[in-house]
Amino acid sequence: MGIASKYLSKIINLNRLIKKLIMALFDSISVVTVLLISFSLNLNNWQWPEEELFLIIFGAPLIALPIFFSFRMYQSVVRYIGFDALFTIAQAVTLYAVVWGLVSLMSNHPYMMVILGIDSDPFSFKGVYFEGVSRSVIFINWMLSLIVIGGSRLLARSLFKDNILQNTRAKKNVVIYGAGSAGRQLSQVLKTSIEYNNVAYIDDNLAKDRAYINNIPVFSFEAIEMLINKKRVTEVLLALPSASIKERNVIIEKLSLYSVHVRSLPSVAKLAEGKLKVDDLLEIDIGDLLHRIPVEPNDILLKTKVINKVVLVTGSGGSIGSELCRQIISLEPKRLILYEISESSLYQIEQELIGINISNIEIYPVLGSVTDSKRMNKILSHYNVQTVYHAAAYKHVPLVEFNQTQGVINNSLGTLSAAKASISQKVETFVLISTDKAVRPTSTMGATKRVAELVLQALSKQNHKTCFTMVRFGNVLDSSGSVIPLFKKQIKAGGPVTVTDINMVRYFMTIPEAVQLVIQAGAMGKGGDVFVLDMGKPVKIYDLAVKMIQLSGLQVIDKDNPDGDIEISYTGLRPGEKLYEELYEGNQVTKTDNKMIMRATEEMIDWDSLKPMLNDLEELSVGSEHHKVQKLLEKIVPLFQSKKGNDQI
Repeated sequence: MGIASKYLSKIINLNRLIKKLIMALFDSISVVTVLLISFSLNLNNWQWPEEELFLIIFGAPLIALPIFFSFRMYQSVVRYIGFDALFTIAQAVTLYAVVWGLVSLMSNHPYMMVILGIDSDPFSFKGVYFEGVSRSVIFINWMLSLIVIGGSRLLARSLFKDNILQNTRAKKNVVIYGAGSAGRQLSQVLKTSIEYNNVAYIDDNLAKDRAYINNIPVFSFEAIEMLINKKRVTEVLLALPSASIKERNVIIEKLSLYSVHVRSLPSVAKLAEGKLKVDDLLEIDIGDLLHRIPVEPNDILLKTKVINKVVLVTGSGGSIGSELCRQIISLEPKRLILYEISESSLYQIEQELIGINISNIEIYPVLGSVTDSKRMNKILSHYNVQTVYHAAAYKHVPLVEFNQTQGVINNSLGTLSAAKASISQKVETFVLISTDKAVRPTSTMGATKRVAELVLQALSKQNHKTCFTMVRFGNVLDSSGSVIPLFKKQIKAGGPVTVTDINMVRYFMTIPEAVQLVIQAGAMGKGGDVFVLDMGKPVKIYDLAVKMIQLSGLQVIDKDNPDGDIEISYTGLRPGEKLYEELYEGNQVTKTDNKMIMRATEEMIDWDSLKPMLNDLEELSVGSEHHKVQKLLEKIVPLFQSKKGNDQI
């Protein structure tokens, strides 16, 4: 089989035109051979054509090939040929057989015989054998042509697919979860795959239990462990495109108990296009394990501060800032100003927005820092900005802890600079993206964000036209500082997966959902509001790591399973980190029109008291006097319980 595989592989790698010519040559030989056999079967004796039949038989390819080409028979990839292609072949062969039959019958006419050069006398009927072209020959030719032309394709598919492709790579045994139409469609796709072998279906409909679909058995979920052990199943492919989020969550939660790689089909809309490929299978998003059911947004709130307005987003190249830009562009602002200090990040988000800007909204990429008050004033004035979403900030807790003074300058004083510029240029709305780490902060980052909140709370009491609003939420999945990308990278590298503490918990939310709620909360602000997003239940980071490992088809190494695949190691709390986060102080929260958004009542400092402390904070930070900066932060934010490291700059 090794030699055969070698030659078949060479055929697969031939130029496409050469392969078409080979197929056409094969079909030409086939139709001639089939006609010889058809005449012989009709006479019950092998016959070589005499002069009268020679042209009718050996000229058959001149009829067949144009018909076969017109039916695109040579466009199909033989090793992927399916029912539709076979039906097309049957149509083409049938048309060829009919046309050839008509030509052969017409050739019996005396005048046609003269044209063909069979006899010079149109009224002379020489050649009794020639007159024997009967309907039975035409029928036999049709039947044999179907068998030979169609069968050769099936044989070639079997040779190329089974003997070559299956031997080039060991297939993975997989189970399809869902025996509905999507599951059956996926199963058909897998038959042409060189990577997957569908050994069973799993379906929650007990009526299908132990049934067979195209010779593939259907089991209930209780059989999953048996399939993993006996059939060596390594992956489960979810074919549930129309299932609700709640239903998917339940299934994924059950599957996370087993060491199988879980992937899913795309949406129903993708399936409806009829272009499903194995490559369309998606990795399970860890967001599916958060048990969050997004609430339908309020379109009025979404558009209030955006539609037909000039909007500026600071930090527009970051995780939150870029998603703000994506959603804002769909809400049809008059202009969108991208304000970003990183050149590469600004370029990337600008190019992405250009690609999705179907309404031809004006987009302006502006390089600048929020700490540059002159630059901020100039940009706000030049573009007549009406709404500002302030997402620019340093967010990585350990980095800000080490670079304390820069964290203060960027997060606290940068917010002050942007806010004062907004007041000066009569910006209508200013929305600060805050964090749960600002509540009873233990890190410099959290303290600087709380100072930023205090700045806006104090300024909101002044007599001006700008409405200041703050929106506070926890971790977002797949952001630059999230543990999710880190865990994915560590799992791919074979471990270990690093967790700070087995008891650490965090709130999580998807970036699109968080941004959608930020935009709505910004529209509800009346001045000085601190809005808190409902982050759901906190998630243990250890549990998150375990589920990500298991959903990757791997096992955790622990005392009960020393032969597992990935180890989880503990690094201990880093400077500034704490085991759990809070979204607000005490229970001083009230409901809003959106059940996912709450309004918190926070203590504040009046502007006259805060302003001199901010002046001192700026002077000390610029002078890198981090010890004095630390003391001043503790004074401004009394609940700041510093867990600083030994080295700060």
